[in-house]
Amino acid sequence: MKHHILETEQKALEINLDERIYGAFAEIGAGQEVARYFFQVGAAAGTIAKSMSAYDKTVSDEIYGVEEKGKGRYVCEHRLYQMLDHEYGLMENRLRSERPQENFFAFADTVAAINFQKTIKGDGWLGLRFQLKPWHKPNDLVLHVRLLDQDNRLQQQAVGILGVNMIYACFRYAQEPEMLIRSLMDKLRNRVQIDMVRLEGPDFEQIDNRLVCLWTVKNGLSDIAIFNPQGRAVHAGEFLYKKSVLIARGSYRPPTLVQQDMTKCAYSQFTKDASDPSDQVFFLTEIALENLIAHGHLDERDFLDRATLLCTLGQTVVISNFSQHKQLIAYFSEYRIPRIGIAMGVRKLQRIVTETCRNNPRNLLGAFGEIFLQNVRFYIYPALVLPEESGDENGLMNARNLEVSPAIRFLYQYLLDNKNIIDIEGFNPQVLNIHHKEVLHQIREGLPGWEALVPIEVAAFIKENRLFMQ
Repeated sequence: MKHHILETEQKALEINLDERIYGAFAEIGAGQEVARYFFQVGAAAGTIAKSMSAYDKTVSDEIYGVEEKGKGRYVCEHRLYQMLDHEYGLMENRLRSERPQENFFAFADTVAAINFQKTIKGDGWLGLRFQLKPWHKPNDLVLHVRLLDQDNRLQQQAVGILGVNMIYACFRYAQEPEMLIRSLMDKLRNRVQIDMVRLEGPDFEQIDNRLVCLWTVKNGLSDIAIFNPQGRAVHAGEFLYKKSVLIARGSYRPPTLVQQDMTKCAYSQFTKDASDPSDQVFFLTEIALENLIAHGHLDERDFLDRATLLCTLGQTVVISNFSQHKQLIAYFSEYRIPRIGIAMGVRKLQRIVTETCRNNPRNLLGAFGEIFLQNVRFYIYPALVLPEESGDENGLMNARNLEVSPAIRFLYQYLLDNKNIIDIEGFNPQVLNIHHKEVLHQIREGLPGWEALVPIEVAAFIKENRLFMQ
């Protein structure tokens, strides 16, 4: 089906005129923006059973329960699910016998729009619990949105448009899930970022939510999406709340022993470097979208193979469209994470330093300042030196002996002394000669010996599922 972008009012009216759809709206914060569209276009009696806003926290707690899991926050995932549970339950209990042929839904949102002082930038959780067949169990579409408009009223308007898009997409594009995801951004380009989308339920059992995360980034809803080892979409603002994070970027095609050694050693150091004993550390693996594009197109099967391997290793995976580390750092910095660590090989650090110098000849201090923030540390894994390179007495290149341009030698030394850049210790020198591209070549050509170059569980999974053997 070709995607025709309709006006928001047209979508709302079409839903209002569909006698099969009936539901309730519950909105906290940023006004009654979604329900308002359905009221304004007319024929709302055909769609809306109830619309409400429990704006006062005490009233909200009386209706939905005391917010404990959100740690005192009301704009959070847990509150949204409390609202969906309550409102959808009321629909079924009060109206099912009277409306046996209708598909019920409950729409809920909890949103904080930008404030006058601009200390709150604007974000929220929106959810839709909906049936595609009467009397059947419902499905959930849940998302987190970052509001980009710099005006409170415009942000409220964006929430309204997004809510209408959600309801329309779920009832019109359920058979085409990628179009469902893509249509969420109708009339909202450059106004919002939808950085978590979760689509679950009996009508979507065949949809892998890791693919939903990929579609979120691929179709420009956000530059980032995250899923846990169970393949469920998660949001940084929730599972990283008051935690520090260590991130390792890579292609993971396939994960090798050298990557495993790097992350293990970096994690150990990062944990020990905490000044606060209560500091909790979370580890993330990241795959950039450009790493998934081969021969000019995105290979979804290849992505799922890599994702499955990482999930088998118990990893939480980030898929991003960030070409530069500073973008990744900036995203996580938004969530006031105490410490951010980046684990990488020394040659990648060399490329970052070289490119930063080349692209910012007149503003080196500012350019490096965007990357090496006060709470950010780069943990550098060594490499075997090539014949034309210089290294230490063991023939290794590391952060300390990395050759840099004379123009930034003083600045680079400051970053080392300030521990923004740290050499990884305790690494295994026996795995430094492993290169993932050579391992991939061995697998594809059916050459023996590659099994010893990857973790045992990875080798077993590749063989069992014949991954990368095309």
